[in-house]
Amino acid sequence: MIIVTYRIETAGSIEAMAEKIASDQSTGTFVPVPGETQELKQRVAARVLSIRWLTDAERPSWPEETGRGPIRRADVEIGFPLEAVGTDLSALMTIAVGGIFSIKGFTGLRVVDLKLPEAFRGVYPGPQFGLAGSRRLTGVEGRPIIGTIVKPALGLRPHETAELVGELISSGVDFIKDDEKLMSPAYSPLKERVAAIMPKILDHEQKTGKKVMYAFGISHTDPDEMMRNHDLVLQAGGNCAVININSIGMGAMAFLRKRSGLVLHAHRNGWDVLTRHPGIGLDFRVWQQFWRLLGVDQFQINGIGVKYWEPDDSFVRSFEAVTTPLFEESDCALPVAGSGQWGGQAPETYRRTGRTTDLLYLCGGGIVSHPGGPAAGVRAVTQAWEAAVADIPLETYARDHPELAASLQKFGGKGE
Repeated sequence: MIIVTYRIETAGSIEAMAEKIASDQSTGTFVPVPGETQELKQRVAARVLSIRWLTDAERPSWPEETGRGPIRRADVEIGFPLEAVGTDLSALMTIAVGGIFSIKGFTGLRVVDLKLPEAFRGVYPGPQFGLAGSRRLTGVEGRPIIGTIVKPALGLRPHETAELVGELISSGVDFIKDDEKLMSPAYSPLKERVAAIMPKILDHEQKTGKKVMYAFGISHTDPDEMMRNHDLVLQAGGNCAVININSIGMGAMAFLRKRSGLVLHAHRNGWDVLTRHPGIGLDFRVWQQFWRLLGVDQFQINGIGVKYWEPDDSFVRSFEAVTTPLFEESDCALPVAGSGQWGGQAPETYRRTGRTTDLLYLCGGGIVSHPGGPAAGVRAVTQAWEAAVADIPLETYARDHPELAASLQKFGGKGE
C-alpha cells in the first residue's frame, strides 16, 4: 500500500473531505456508474487510515473557499492500494497529487508525507554516483566539497567563461557549475563552452592530480537533444551536468539517467511555485522522493541564511529528506547547500545538519567576491568549516587565518 499524508484545511468536515479525496482519487465519481461494485471498491479503492487533528487555522489559505464556522485542520493518512497505482511514478503523481487540488470544499490542502512500499525497491535506478561517487571523483574526504558558480550567469561568452574558470580552478575549489539559467544560448553554445573549459580542467588535472568537477548545463526540452548535450560533455572528459528537473520533467529525467555517465546535479528552479504557501502544495520530502528514485545524484536545497524566501527550518528538513534512505543508503542524494552562502553560515549549517560534513557547500559571491580573490575565498570557506568542526568561534579562528578574517569583514554576517 502507498500511504500519502494530506494536511487538510476546511470550514466543513475533515472526515468528509478526507473521504472525498479517497473516493475521488480512486473508484468514486459523482454518480454510481455501471461496473462500480463493492468487490471492486474493496480491491482498489483508497482508504482513510488515520486522522491527526491540528490547531484551527487563523485564516483560510484559499479565501474564496471559506464558508462558515472555524477553519479546521488535520493531517490525514490515505492508503492507495498498490494494485490500483502500481509503481509508475507518473501514475502516482497523477492519482495521489495531481487531481486533489481541484476538489471543492478545502480552504487549504498540502501533501506532507509519502511512504512507498517495498514494491518500489529496485524498480528505478536511483543515484548512480551520489555522495560516494561525488567524493571519489573530486578526491575530497573528511570535509565538505567546496563549490562555486560561474557568474554572471548570462552574458559571458565561452572564452570569457573559460578565463574565469581557469582562475577558479587555480584557487583550489573542488566543484564549479554553470548557473541553472545557462544552457546553450546563442552567445555561449554548449559545444563551444565545453571546448573552451575542458582543456583547462584536464590540464590542471595533469599538473596537480586534482580534477575539478565542472557541471555543465545540458537541460533541453527534447530528450534526444539533451542526450547529445550529455555525450558532448562526457566525450570531452567532463563528469557532471546541471539538470533543471522541473523544466525537463520526470520522463526526460528517466530517459537521461538510463543512458548517463555523468553525475546529475539537480537544480530545483520552479519548486517554489509548488511549495511556497505553507497551506498549499506539497512538502519537499514528498517531491524529492520522485527525483531520487529517477536518479538524481546531487540535490540543491538552498541553505542557512539564504538570500531567498526559504526559512532555515525548511533547509534543515530538506537536508534530512535527501539524506534519509528510501530503501538503502545508496539511494540518498548528496545535499547541496547554496544561495547566498559563504563561510559565515558554516557553524550553523554544521550544527543543524547533525554535525556532518557530507555535503556540497556551494558559494557564488562568497568565494569570487572575496577581497583577496577567488583563491582567498576558497581558503576562507575552508577555514570556516575547520572552525565549525572544531567548535571554535569564527572570530577566534580568524585571528590566525587572514582569509577568514577578510571574509568576515567583507560579508558582515550575510551572504552575497
